[in-house]
Amino acid sequence: MQVSSLNEVKIYSLSCGKSLPEWLSDRKKRALQKKDVDVRRRIELIQDFEMPTVCTTIKVSKDGQYILATGTYKPRVRCYDTYQLSLKFERCLDSEVVTFETLSDDYSKIVFLHNDRYIEFHSQSGFYYKTRIPKFGRDFSYHYPSCDLFFVGASSEVYRLNLEQGRYLNPLQTDAAENNVCDINSIHGLFATGTVEGRVECWDPRTRGRVGLLDCALSSVTADSEINSLPTISALKFNGALTMAVGTSTGQVLLYDLRSDKPLLVKDHQYGLPIKSVHFQDSLDLILSADSRIIKMWNKNSGKIFTSLEPEHDINDVCLYPNSGMLLTANETPKMGIYYIPVLGPAPRWCSFLDNLTEELEENPESTVYDDYKFVTKKDLENLGLTHLIGSPFLRAYMHGFFMDIRLYHKVKLMVNPFAYEEYRKDKIRQKIEETRAQRVQLKKLPKVNKELALKLIEEEEEKQKSTWKKKVKSLPNILTDDRFKVMFENPDFQVDEESEEFRLLNPLVSKISEKRKKKLRLLEQQELREQEEEEEPEGKPSDAESSESSDDEKDWVEEVRKQRRLLQQEEKVKRQERLREDQQMVLKPQFYEIKAGEEFRSFKDSATKQKLLNKTLEDRLKLEAKNGTLSVADTTVGSKQLTFTLKRSEQQKKQQEAEKLHRQERKTLRRSAGHLKSRHRRGRPFH
Repeated sequence: MQVSSLNEVKIYSLSCGKSLPEWLSDRKKRALQKKDVDVRRRIELIQDFEMPTVCTTIKVSKDGQYILATGTYKPRVRCYDTYQLSLKFERCLDSEVVTFETLSDDYSKIVFLHNDRYIEFHSQSGFYYKTRIPKFGRDFSYHYPSCDLFFVGASSEVYRLNLEQGRYLNPLQTDAAENNVCDINSIHGLFATGTVEGRVECWDPRTRGRVGLLDCALSSVTADSEINSLPTISALKFNGALTMAVGTSTGQVLLYDLRSDKPLLVKDHQYGLPIKSVHFQDSLDLILSADSRIIKMWNKNSGKIFTSLEPEHDINDVCLYPNSGMLLTANETPKMGIYYIPVLGPAPRWCSFLDNLTEELEENPESTVYDDYKFVTKKDLENLGLTHLIGSPFLRAYMHGFFMDIRLYHKVKLMVNPFAYEEYRKDKIRQKIEETRAQRVQLKKLPKVNKELALKLIEEEEEKQKSTWKKKVKSLPNILTDDRFKVMFENPDFQVDEESEEFRLLNPLVSKISEKRKKKLRLLEQQELREQEEEEEPEGKPSDAESSESSDDEKDWVEEVRKQRRLLQQEEKVKRQERLREDQQMVLKPQFYEIKAGEEFRSFKDSATKQKLLNKTLEDRLKLEAKNGTLSVADTTVGSKQLTFTLKRSEQQKKQQEAEKLHRQERKTLRRSAGHLKSRHRRGRPFH
């Protein structure tokens, strides 16, 4: 039993494995089972569940007890009884079957549509009746209320055969040149047919009139899809009263609500192959659509892929066993496929042991190994010169590469690289040397950046491991193995600067410990160089005696801090002296300043004081103005503050005030002298 998984959905293939020929005796079969592991481990769910050459269609009866399949060669139908897990009967036919339908709940009434225009009716005992339609048929549907069979094919007419009256009725005339598929809604009886022009015509069987037309070809073309020809309708399926799924010949599946002519969802298979069948899975709201290469299961509301199934051979038909997780496929190979997907539903009643079997497999998971195939990428194919095999049966596309037969891979590799044996021999010698080196002292591989920090973390990890032997300690994640801190040991921008002032003051005792680590680093680097040069290690070399005791006393810590401070002060002093020397050596050049219009330049000192005053805060400026007397602060009766500002006069205003003051003084003196002369004249005193 082969197990595959996609999107964490496990798919069990129950039909894989070697099949034994019928002409072998029981004794030889038992001998093969003892010798061959694949034969012994295979699960034969239903005995002889295969066709001589190819299986074309497969269906399950309405009661779920019988599985019917048609195939070639010679054309035949086989019926399997699930209660007996074996073949019920086999009937050979005159021509190949295009499709068939069971009209009863079991196999007692079957209708076959042949590729030579014949319609064949079978009863429980065997062949019952045979008739012919005017044109080659491609699909048919049965309308239970009226007992009418609707046949579509290479004609614009839909032929109606009434099984109650036993005669043909007037056909339905469509606008299409040919019709490919048809289906009847089981709830309200709406008949729909898919045409070659990419349209779906809906008819009412009661009035025999067309009630709707959908142009699916135009709706299937999206911005991402590449269309080389006109899409035709290749699959059609109703679900409930209002939902309909339409498959096109270009690989698109369109989901419709019958109340709208626009699709709810368009799903592209990306293979460009015609859709063979569409099924609805109601429990998980899934749609199963299949073309000749793949079966895709996706959500009908969002279109998100649920899982997919890709058999080894081309698919002709798909049948979903009702109310279960079992899937049956008709392939271009003698064996018919049986797949069990536990997520879709339980196993059928007649093989309920599959649930227990899959539960045991999930409890003891085994890694899937492809022993007979080799996975190669496109670059490997270019190196081997096998790019021309892409798309051929020799390469099977998978993820970012291909699977190819391991025997073909070895043959081509031997032809391309005849010296492969020498490389293999060198690898074996290297492995032997590494095995002998394993007995030596293992080197600690340190990163390129922050080697001392990495060594410190390794030492702390070793100490934790030693402590865990004595007492249970909760294990914490290691920074070296944590991806979040990976860049710290790779990017040189994260290198710790041990010469910085902050590092030396915060870690005063690191210098002593770092000296020991530097010695260890030197030893490790020497050992790495010896390993790279493949030189033998000198034996008996004594290691330097190192004291492992570290002083944690406060006195030592204080002394170390003082020592670091003195060193920092000395370094700062040296830097200041160097700066002075540089300033002295610099040649001073004249600098020019521009004075704004309306301002009077007095000295550089005034401009400097103005600039300082502007840089000060409002509080500092107010304090300065209060000192100078230009500002007075007083408390009012209400409790608030009252500010009184005295405007500062400019130099020009001061000069003008001084001139006015002098002018007033001169006028006063003149008035006094004039008054003195008048008084003397009145007294009769002469002027001198």
